[in-house]
Amino acid sequence: MKIVLDSNVLLVAIGNKSKYRPIWDAFVLGKYQLILSEDILHEYEEILLEHTSVPITSIIMEIFIESPDVVFKRVFYNWYAISADIDDNKFFDLAVATSATYLVTNDLHFNETKKLQFPIVNIISASDFLAIVSLL
Repeated sequence: MKIVLDSNVLLVAIGNKSKYRPIWDAFVLGKYQLILSEDILHEYEEILLEHTSVPITSIIMEIFIESPDVVFKRVFYNWYAISADIDDNKFFDLAVATSATYLVTNDLHFNETKKLQFPIVNIISASDFLAIVSLL
């Protein structure tokens, strides 16, 4: 299972006491592949530095770099599918480019893409993905 994870879900999944922690734990245990681009990796680092400490950010970034369950991909085509927040397009474009199983986000801007007939991206919430990983 290949997943594109929006930074808002990463943030809620890394907290030890978060109800979404099983999302992070499932990744660390190799239950799914996380698809990343250079842009998304940089956003992760930026968001983590804003909301956690430098040591925690360093550990998480090292996990992404070293994990055999991270797939790095370069995106060569931009769909511009999300106009409400154009920065969100990098997640959508990566999901399209890699035929991701799911794009996991709690961001309502992605609802705009559900009106598209093409390309189709299976966008689900963190709660929905939590239910999926609990079955793995």
